[in-house]
Amino acid sequence: MKLCVAQEQYYPMRQNIDRKGRAARGGIGLLFLLCGALLLQQSGTLAILCFVCGLFTLLEALRGWCAVRACGIKTPF
Repeated sequence: MKLCVAQEQYYPMRQNIDRKGRAARGGIGLLFLLCGALLLQQSGTLAILCFVCGLFTLLEALRGWCAVRACGIKTPF
């Protein structure tokens, strides 16, 4: 009799945060987008940076994946 042991495979952007973490990242993403909208008239470069950060953070929330956690750093949420 032969036993098969499944090996853990590498999946990019595998879910690594729970519902609470997703909600926190969603809120942070919305704040970044709001800051980007408010800064649009004053500093276009800073506004674009805020928009990019906001979109990336919303992507993290939608996927349930945190880039910081994927690097091995523990986060509270």
